[in-house]
Amino acid sequence: MTVETFNPSATTPVKFTDKAIRHLQKQVINQSAEGIMFNVKESGCSGFKYLLELAFDVDGEALVYSLNEDLNLYVLPKIIELIRGTEVDYVQEGVNHRLDFKNPNATANCGCGESFSVEQQS
Repeated sequence: MTVETFNPSATTPVKFTDKAIRHLQKQVINQSAEGIMFNVKESGCSGFKYLLELAFDVDGEALVYSLNEDLNLYVLPKIIELIRGTEVDYVQEGVNHRLDFKNPNATANCGCGESFSVEQQS
């Protein structure tokens, strides 16, 4: 398996807050994963659903970005334009917690914030 690694100074297509990085890093360490795979799939009430999953068996096409010296982010090239510029935050409200996505490419979001749509490119 060959995974292309970018220079750590390369700009990641997605930005994560420090809180989100700490949360994800705990998950990766607790599960002995390679890092986090950021993906989207067609689903939800608005068209696409965000997927952040622990990466155990990394797709050979995945691009890898270093979020810090202990946390890698994997992204498939085919979704980069859907998520470029997205900001991910970890939000805690009382006993509830979630990852919050702010995607500048989204033309619509569902009420629960889990899915989004983008304008079709011609």
